[in-house]
Amino acid sequence: MSVLEAIYEQDFVGFSYGFRPGRGQHDALDALHAGIYRRRVSWVLDADIRGFFDAMAHSWIIRFLEHRIADKRILRLIAKWLKVGTVEDGRRTRGTCGAPQGAVISPILANVYLHYVFDLWVHRWRRTKASGDVIVIRYADDTIVGFQHEHEARVFLDDLKERMRAFELALHPDKTKQRMERGEGKPETFDFLGFTHFCTRSRKWGSFVIGRKTIKKRMVRKLQAIKMELRRRMHDPIAKTGA
Repeated sequence: MSVLEAIYEQDFVGFSYGFRPGRGQHDALDALHAGIYRRRVSWVLDADIRGFFDAMAHSWIIRFLEHRIADKRILRLIAKWLKVGTVEDGRRTRGTCGAPQGAVISPILANVYLHYVFDLWVHRWRRTKASGDVIVIRYADDTIVGFQHEHEARVFLDDLKERMRAFELALHPDKTKQRMERGEGKPETFDFLGFTHFCTRSRKWGSFVIGRKTIKKRMVRKLQAIKMELRRRMHDPIAKTGA
């Protein structure tokens, strides 16, 4: 993994934040807020790749790695890692797609896959096809793309679907949505990295600001877990429960 990181860190683009040294979720959230404030973003595409880690084609992973890695030994080792497969009821199943669950190499392979499938492509798309502002924030397979113009957002979504199909991926039809960020009426919200983002106004200045709160279903799930834990501890000393 350290070998791959050393090779690809100099290649990865600036709007990629997931599973990279010195970068984290808060950096991605800060970049999103800065992009919306500083650019003319009126439409937001919340793109979700269906079962991404299970859908990455092994053949494409190796082809992508061959662009930067000439050592056949490393390529053979990674190929063996990918073919480990899964064990269920004592039977091993080897597949032609997907990264090993929990393997330390899976995140870097995911970034390499999306670097070629999405990052380089979207960088070229906004330079050649967009007339308005376009911002991109990607954290692993969780992506937000902001647009100044609605028609460009719709064209991009169609182009993105075709791009995903070309590399044996698909956008989740229920989780991939375009939402109005600014405009007439109350703008819609969008979710990213565990937070629901919404438009509001500063109490002090009355100007436009982006607010964020924990996604409701996550909050409900966490509160329910706390409730169950407190019920389990109801006969413990208060000091012990507090600790």
